[in-house]
Amino acid sequence: MRRVGNVLRGRPTVDADTIEELEAALIQADVSVPLAVEMVEQLRNTAEANRLRTSDEVMSALRDQVFERLLPYEASVEAAPEPPTTILVLGVNGVGKTTSIAKLAHYYKSAGNKVLLVAGDTFRAAGIEQLQEWGQRVGCEVIAQAMGADPAAVMFDAVQAAIARGADFVIADTAGRLHTKVNLMEELRKVSRIIERALGRPPDERLLVIDANTGQNAINQAREFNEAVGVTGVIIAKLDSTAKGGTLLTLAHELEIPIKFVGAGEGLDDLAPFSAREFADGIV
Repeated sequence: MRRVGNVLRGRPTVDADTIEELEAALIQADVSVPLAVEMVEQLRNTAEANRLRTSDEVMSALRDQVFERLLPYEASVEAAPEPPTTILVLGVNGVGKTTSIAKLAHYYKSAGNKVLLVAGDTFRAAGIEQLQEWGQRVGCEVIAQAMGADPAAVMFDAVQAAIARGADFVIADTAGRLHTKVNLMEELRKVSRIIERALGRPPDERLLVIDANTGQNAINQAREFNEAVGVTGVIIAKLDSTAKGGTLLTLAHELEIPIKFVGAGEGLDDLAPFSAREFADGIV
């Protein structure tokens, strides 16, 4: 969203033309057109009501608006009353799902928790191997079976292992094959039923990984996964200096799904709980 800040930065005063430029910059930053129009109209009304004229004043008003829009969707992952806390990590292939799982495992392990990983994407041998490599780096055991195994069976074994070994968190990879969407969504529902049968409750979290650079397509992915299994939160991956970032605003506005973590780099420590204030401040 830095392009949004660039529209206002350095201008002594803000006029109607500048506001129009701001609307275009929001759309280019992956804010949906209806939301961009709504935000600019709100900003225009705020500026008129409070007689804001300088770029700093208008930027401050925009920053406050972004913060207020995102604050209701700032949420954390709460540990289940009775361990293990089960987290299904969802997402299409290529969005950074496996890397996000490793970062998430490192985040909880660094806090003193025992974390168990599950190679639930059994349709990609490379996916299983990649998760096992990350497990070694993070220092977490990985429950895996051979390629082609039933993901629900892998998940059942993992839950049993977690109970027996006193794990605090179970973080499971899942398949991301959108070209077989119906089968994929049914598979995710089956995995959820297996967890509920084993623990007496559905998965505690169903976190969807979204690439911050994919724009409207990310919203479509979120809608489909949410309809299938009920997404409890989002991990925004690849939110570095090249990302547009408006996807977060559109996601919150259209689907009202909590944003729980943000990944902004390749290192294990490059994952943090989402902060509406930090994101809003980042646009300046």
